Amino acid sequence: MKNNSKIAYWIQTAESDLVTAEKLFQSGEYHWALFLGHLVLEKAIKAYFCKFIDDTPPRIHDLVKLAKVSNLKLDNNKVYFYNRVNDFNIEARYPDEKMTFYKVATKEFAYENLELIKQELQWIKSQIEL
Repeated sequence: MKNNSKIAYWIQTAESDLVTAEKLFQSGEYHWALFLGHLVLEKAIKAYFCKFIDDTPPRIHDLVKLAKVSNLKLDNNKVYFYNRVNDFNIEARYPDEKMTFYKVATKEFAYENLELIKQELQWIKSQIEL
């Protein structure tokens, strides 16, 4: 797959996952909506990796580590947010016995974070287009 095709693939699948996340949010599945929100950013960063590293992205899911190996510059606020979104990947898939994340993932919490994820997706896409 040529580099432009790889970039398009990662962006298209990120955007598709965002649509699915929004549908999950609308159906009240807030924890799964946030889980897919993590995938949205992961795939966007992988598109950035393909653009600027010109290789196949590594099979890692930690957004901060992925941004680092991609040379995507994150300020402290983005690092903090990406670390929080990393929790959505783990906690939605592997809930503790108390189901803590399911209680935290309220409608308001999910809405706020999905809006931030949408903003980050647009920001990453703007960095790819530079």
